[in-house]
Amino acid sequence: MIEEDAALRNGSRGLSGQWADAVGVRPRTTERHITVHKRLVLGFAISILALLVVTMIAVLLSVRFEECSTAAAADSPAWASGNGSLPGAARLNHDAGEPPGRQEEAPVEEEEEWQRRRQPPPWTQLRLPRHLRPLHYNLMLSAFMENFTFCGEVNVQVECLNASRYIVLHAHRVHIEAVQVAEDKLSGAVRVSSFFLYPQNQVFVVVLNRSLEAQRSYNLKIIYSALIENELLGFFRSSYVLHGERGTFSPTHARKAFPCFDEPIYKATFKISIKHQATYLSLSNMPVETSVFEEDGWVTDHFSQTPLMSTYYLAWAVCNFTYRETTTKNGVVVRLYARPDAIRRGSGDYALNITRRLIEFYEDYFKVPYSLPKLDLLAVPKHPYAAMENWGLSVFVEQRILLDPSISSISYLLDVTMVIVHELCHQWFGDLVTPVWWEDVWLKEGFAHYFEFVGTDYLYPGWNMEKQRFLTDVLHEVMLLDGLASSHPVSQEVQRATDIDRVFDWIAYKKGAALIRMLANFMGHSVFQMGLQDYLTIHKYGNAARNDLWNTLSEALKKIGKFVNIQEVMDQWTLQGQYRSISQEHFIYDIDAKTTDSDLRNNSYLWQIPLTIAVGNTSHISSEAIIWVSNKSEHHRIAALDETSWLLGNINQTGYFRVNYDVRNWRLLTDQLMRNHEVISISNRAGLIDDAFNLARAGYLPQNIPLEIIRYLSEEKDFLPWHAASRALYPLDKLLDRTENYNIFNEYILKQVATMYLKLGWPMNNLNRSLVQAAYQHEELRREVIMLACSFGNKHCHQQAATLISDWISSNRNRIPLNVRDVVYCTGVSLMDEDVWEFIWMKFHSTTAVSEKKILLEALTCSDDRNLLNRLLNLSLNSEVVLDQDAIDVIIHVARNPHGRDLAWKFFREKWKILNARYGEALFMNSKLISGVTEFLNTEEELNELKNFIKSYKEGSASSFSRAVETVEANVRWQMLYKEELFQWLRKSLKH
Repeated sequence: MIEEDAALRNGSRGLSGQWADAVGVRPRTTERHITVHKRLVLGFAISILALLVVTMIAVLLSVRFEECSTAAAADSPAWASGNGSLPGAARLNHDAGEPPGRQEEAPVEEEEEWQRRRQPPPWTQLRLPRHLRPLHYNLMLSAFMENFTFCGEVNVQVECLNASRYIVLHAHRVHIEAVQVAEDKLSGAVRVSSFFLYPQNQVFVVVLNRSLEAQRSYNLKIIYSALIENELLGFFRSSYVLHGERGTFSPTHARKAFPCFDEPIYKATFKISIKHQATYLSLSNMPVETSVFEEDGWVTDHFSQTPLMSTYYLAWAVCNFTYRETTTKNGVVVRLYARPDAIRRGSGDYALNITRRLIEFYEDYFKVPYSLPKLDLLAVPKHPYAAMENWGLSVFVEQRILLDPSISSISYLLDVTMVIVHELCHQWFGDLVTPVWWEDVWLKEGFAHYFEFVGTDYLYPGWNMEKQRFLTDVLHEVMLLDGLASSHPVSQEVQRATDIDRVFDWIAYKKGAALIRMLANFMGHSVFQMGLQDYLTIHKYGNAARNDLWNTLSEALKKIGKFVNIQEVMDQWTLQGQYRSISQEHFIYDIDAKTTDSDLRNNSYLWQIPLTIAVGNTSHISSEAIIWVSNKSEHHRIAALDETSWLLGNINQTGYFRVNYDVRNWRLLTDQLMRNHEVISISNRAGLIDDAFNLARAGYLPQNIPLEIIRYLSEEKDFLPWHAASRALYPLDKLLDRTENYNIFNEYILKQVATMYLKLGWPMNNLNRSLVQAAYQHEELRREVIMLACSFGNKHCHQQAATLISDWISSNRNRIPLNVRDVVYCTGVSLMDEDVWEFIWMKFHSTTAVSEKKILLEALTCSDDRNLLNRLLNLSLNSEVVLDQDAIDVIIHVARNPHGRDLAWKFFREKWKILNARYGEALFMNSKLISGVTEFLNTEEELNELKNFIKSYKEGSASSFSRAVETVEANVRWQMLYKEELFQWLRKSLKH
């Protein structure tokens, strides 16, 4: 699974991303807007009608459910259910009521029995009791697409490991109609005394008259029904409008889809059948084995049995999509399903073709064949995440898989590519071999995130993703987050239901990936690859914990004669939070390796740090050496250093730590960059920029040092250092953009950008896709420089953007170069009058290309008009206008706009109950929203507002709010301690 901020990944801070301003909409009286508003009124009327229909369905639901249960009791073949679960075993949801039915409350006598035992009942525990183990599920589901309900029957063959008269499994928001328990071989019934739901832990409890006997198998049969939810999680619906016809897609989500043992350790086989109207098609993890057509226009699809797998990766869909297909050299059938118009346009062809190549790449890299006969990719309009890696049926939101070559930028192509690479890696790391429990979710997410860069390097070798782009997009970004006191280890205990959501964050994804990369470089990539091959072979179709990986990698090193206890080394990095800072204070003779302030507060924080170093001067740099730093303070003599030499640590930034030097060494490094920057590698140039800005922001360096370093950029021809500078400048810009002296900072940055902006110029219109590989570095560098120039107010850049927008409006032909469209759109909206905003708004509604729709929507947030920004914020909550997952981006981008920051913050507080209800269960989405709206608040007043708001709404998202408070406190502290120091230096610098 992946939820990625594409703006951060692609460096789109300029206007569509981090530098984005914001947007709102003012009604106008033109015919064009009358048309738009009619559409909105029609949508509103349809919504009201739908609400009335759903209300009627709710009243009649028990009748429908009774029909379902009767059919199931008669052994009708029409039943099926499926579950592509999202991680959340035992996620709390006190607000979600259960459907009415025959479920009882926990019987009083049972509660009293456990009180007498002075033990908590098994249904109140986070983990399911271990006395039962599922072996096989038969799932039968009937989907009623006309009223969005479904009903089904699940038959679970379970093995009893320890005698018990309780069956506890997961179920949430389902109506349990009937339960039967029978001994598997003897077919003898076991009488059910009662059954009830325990919503606090999302479990369903069956109380039996007698205990199940150990070492025997039983069959548990449950007849149930539920709604196909109109929300972002569960067995939910996602619709689109094509030629006036509304299509529907319904992916699934664990215990909301059928009662099951919904923990990753409980692997079983699954046999799924789905009954649906013949006008739709159904999909699941495995291919259709047989289809039975009925005279009444219904069909039942029976799917092949799955291999052993977790409920987490089970999936089904009922939709009216069409597809294109290809086949790998080993015979795996790959299909991409999407809206018929998208398939006709060829919008899925790029994803389909690289998927075939990537399956072949992973099979060769891991030496483990893809385990299923097919892989379907589904492009859906609405989904809570960028994608979900269901085994054999991976689901993608349209923006992360559909690509129209004629209007998609290189950045958009890169984003689509990396999401697909990530999800395909999960077919091995996650689906085939699954973490034992959620505390080690980083074992799959960290690997998939690391392989985003390895796999993209396979597709585009000239892009140098793993060696370069990984630094700015993963290492630098996660160290910002990991530097907070509220950070946590990549592997953390899950003690409460709410902890499960918390482990799915950027620490697991990005820090996990950074540690894996560090380990791969330490071991050597070929040995590391050999260890992964053994790990997957040994544990395939099963579960593994982190120690299983460490042991396998240690064995791989043994094969080449190296005896290293990987577990001993890596436990220090995975079980402890935050990253290291290596400080070289006596640079002439010694390295003084010290820990940070956080270490002084906790004496247990000790790491084994592989510090690579090199010594250089004006003309050359030595080969690297390695020093292992294990203690809080160590001294290592560097004989080669003299008065004119400088020291460089963490060569090519393979280690997960920052390196600080004394001011003298920083000045020597700065002079080297100014004289001949190519002596220092591209990766280290980017690393020096990022380290300097972040160490200065934390108070470890004078504020002028990072600004002095970037003076050399006028001669920098490589993309990565510019990208690092842009990303490092962004937080500083947001700290200053509402201050009265902001123009001084603005002028300094423009001065550093001007030379390269003039050298590079603007791109030609519509870059030929065949030139992408060769042009990637150059075009991305040009885009980065244009983005900085327009963001900071370069007059020529503004004029060029306005000219291109005006030409588009007057000719109705969009001749704006693909790779800078987001920059131009945003600049035009920011600078020009309201008519430009209205034009972009109209184009947003009329375009069907998802990549174009995305940047048009983000451009609307760039307005300086607070009325427009306010209106856009309010429109963002209308699902008929803005898709649910896109509303978060609208709010965040308005918050990034200095003209809209206070508006977004106010809107967030006023609409929190609505937003939390919509996104609260969707792992990343709430934390992304909270961070995006608050990360640039920087006044005492805003800090107090945040603290008071949190007191008012204590429920949910506690860790995200803790990070928010810590971030805003740091912003306020920087303003108080360092802002004036920075401005004083800038005034002096601009005089010379």
